[in-house]
Amino acid sequence: MQKLNLPDYQFTTKVEAGKTLIFDEIRKKYLILTPEEWVRQNFIKYLIDEKHYPKSLVAIEKQIIFNGLLKRCDAVVYNRNGEPKAIIEFKAPEVKISEKVFEQISKYNYKLKVEFLIVSNGLQHFCCKVDFENFKTSFFPEIPNFNQLI
Repeated sequence: MQKLNLPDYQFTTKVEAGKTLIFDEIRKKYLILTPEEWVRQNFIKYLIDEKHYPKSLVAIEKQIIFNGLLKRCDAVVYNRNGEPKAIIEFKAPEVKISEKVFEQISKYNYKLKVEFLIVSNGLQHFCCKVDFENFKTSFFPEIPNFNQLI
């Protein structure tokens, strides 16, 4: 898989029926290793190992209802009280992080009302804080540590 703009991590993989699978430590199961899944697994590992996000407070593919449709957030981070604090959207490395990606994650935020939105394609990573009271969004220079979210 492609080298990402993240530390190198070791993952458990296997091949079944000609497809490479990667073990997801959060969901405790093997998944087909797509470019987007590669970004997700590496970024989640980065959050846990480098930014000290507790594994137990990260939900993968969190389902929400938006305009009567079932949608899935790629990941949601909760605080220790079980309140959602961040939504994370992952894209494959070849997908440009654009305004369209931020529109997608913002739609999810209509439902969850989190303070932090994080987007990564494995090469570029963005985090913004949403100020609902003043209708402003400010970008962080880097992905915050877990204790900065709470």
